[in-house]
Amino acid sequence: MELDLRTVMRHFATGVGVVSTWTETPGGPDGRRHDAITVNSLVPVSFDPPLVSLSLRHGSAFLADLLASGRWGVSILAADGAETARRLAGSRESRTEALAELPAVPGPRTGALLFDGSGWMECALADSFTVGDHLMVIGTVLATGVRAPQDPLVFLHGALTPAIGP
Repeated sequence: MELDLRTVMRHFATGVGVVSTWTETPGGPDGRRHDAITVNSLVPVSFDPPLVSLSLRHGSAFLADLLASGRWGVSILAADGAETARRLAGSRESRTEALAELPAVPGPRTGALLFDGSGWMECALADSFTVGDHLMVIGTVLATGVRAPQDPLVFLHGALTPAIGP
């Protein structure tokens, strides 16, 4: 029997967010080069202390930047965030173009970009573990915020889908 985890997991709805980080770049506008990616692997690990995990593919440029800075922001996207999610799901070059156009603000605790959505958090690297073809990073949550309740954006059957609340 062949295992096909990817196909099975397409039937499991997950929330969608954007994770951002930066690296120092002398001569840049704020001395940093920002990057952001779309994720659906965000998991709360502990509430006391507040910890979350992300799983990122080995060898990704974004992962290298996150490990170098040790800081990142998470924006939990609402149903109207599908375009943001799509634009930040591409290559580093297309993400750089998107970052120049998408509205975002640096987080007060990390300087990582925060995008419009239903909630956000800022994290500092606490630990990391190799897990198959990914690196799981554990972050200590430094700051959080929520906005007015909104219907969430979810990933289901290989597509971004606005979930309609009650």
